[in-house]
Amino acid sequence: MSYDVSRRDFLRTAGWGSVALSGVLGSSVWAEGPTSPAPIKIVAVSTSPRKGKTTAQGLKIVLDAARAVAPDKIEVVLVELAGLSIPVEPALGLPLPEGVKDDFPAVAEVIADPRLAALIVGSPVHYANVSTLCKAFIDRLGQAFRKEFKLSGKLAGALAVGAARNGGQEYVLHSITRALMCHEMAIVGDGRPTGHFGATLWNSANDDISTDEFGVKTAQDLGRHIAQLALKMAQA
Repeated sequence: MSYDVSRRDFLRTAGWGSVALSGVLGSSVWAEGPTSPAPIKIVAVSTSPRKGKTTAQGLKIVLDAARAVAPDKIEVVLVELAGLSIPVEPALGLPLPEGVKDDFPAVAEVIADPRLAALIVGSPVHYANVSTLCKAFIDRLGQAFRKEFKLSGKLAGALAVGAARNGGQEYVLHSITRALMCHEMAIVGDGRPTGHFGATLWNSANDDISTDEFGVKTAQDLGRHIAQLALKMAQA
């Protein structure tokens, strides 16, 4: 299944050349990568309810750095959950309320690609924790993938954006990575020289993370580190 990309203004602003995708997710997915046979895939999921804002921007930095490691061998995909309906009832064994749309199966199909090498989850900091949309995504991911440990052995990373330099980003990283460890995924941090728990960015004002030099560096380091490890695993 493929998906349609329409938010061209954002793509031009971000400097991304995109490939066309079409289907249920519509403008919520962007992909870039080679057309050569069987590149590995790195998927990033933005769980911010605000489309195209700082969480998505931070993940774009991660994916750019990842693909730069080996552009002919790595495909990157950004999925934005903003504007999608990710109801939690199926994860609880409850029926969907009447009239409620469920977009998660389309998101799950992107993640279920056999070429998936790494999954990166990004969330804004909401009261020292993940966003509501992030929690719903984590719960549905568990319902869809954990029973048979379909993500076991895949790499995983996390990104958090807060309104302050020390605004709870590490709490968010740990919340995401603890959940992904339940899938037997291998957690990857941002690597040297920053070498901590993932990408931590500061939205200082006006939805701009570009002036946060340290945060941008952690995002770049996470992308590079996870791509290097993914290539090593693919070649093993």
